[in-house]
Amino acid sequence: MRNDRPVRAVIAEDHALYRELLVEHLRHEGVDVAAETADAVRLQRAVAAARPDVAIIDIRLPPGPGPTGLHAAIEFRREHPDVGVLLLSQYVEAQYFTMLVAGGMRKVGYLLKERVSGKDGFVTAVRRIAAGGCVVDPEISALLLGGRPHHGLAGLTDRQVEVLALMAEGLSNSAIGARLNIGGSTVETHCRAVYQALGIEDEKDTHQRVLAVLMYWRATQGQA
Repeated sequence: MRNDRPVRAVIAEDHALYRELLVEHLRHEGVDVAAETADAVRLQRAVAAARPDVAIIDIRLPPGPGPTGLHAAIEFRREHPDVGVLLLSQYVEAQYFTMLVAGGMRKVGYLLKERVSGKDGFVTAVRRIAAGGCVVDPEISALLLGGRPHHGLAGLTDRQVEVLALMAEGLSNSAIGARLNIGGSTVETHCRAVYQALGIEDEKDTHQRVLAVLMYWRATQGQA
């Protein structure tokens, strides 16, 4: 994203009135809405043509009864990794967030539609994703963390906190290694130590990196 122009966005939402409200709200806040569409097929074309900073997508776009918006987002994140993704959902569906971030937590977000009515939070989320960050709805975060105890980061070394903070920025292990001038195997060792210190076991249905980042945010942002 260049600093001399506003954030550029593409919106994919099949409910016309809701889509119009999104467009109006974003433009009022200085976001350049380059394209809007109502289905996943045209979304792909719009992203390829407009090359936005962020694509804002209803998770259940037509065609099809399932989360077609999610599948479209996953596909074009592979094809256009420089384009951020903000998924909007009417319901708390934590498994879809973990599917979305399987390829990395940089420039990605997942919010419930009810958050859009918040005057500042939604646009702030769009800008954060455009800048390379990750945004997770508080209800999704709470569901993923479940009843995990909140011990903060006291059990981590300074280096482990540094690595975890870079994970939270959305950096891959190789990018973390380059930032800290350490090798990839050393980064992996630090990551394993972080998971162990935070009590995140390597289990079948556990996304260790996602949970570690959520716990970091809970500790550093004062979330319960």
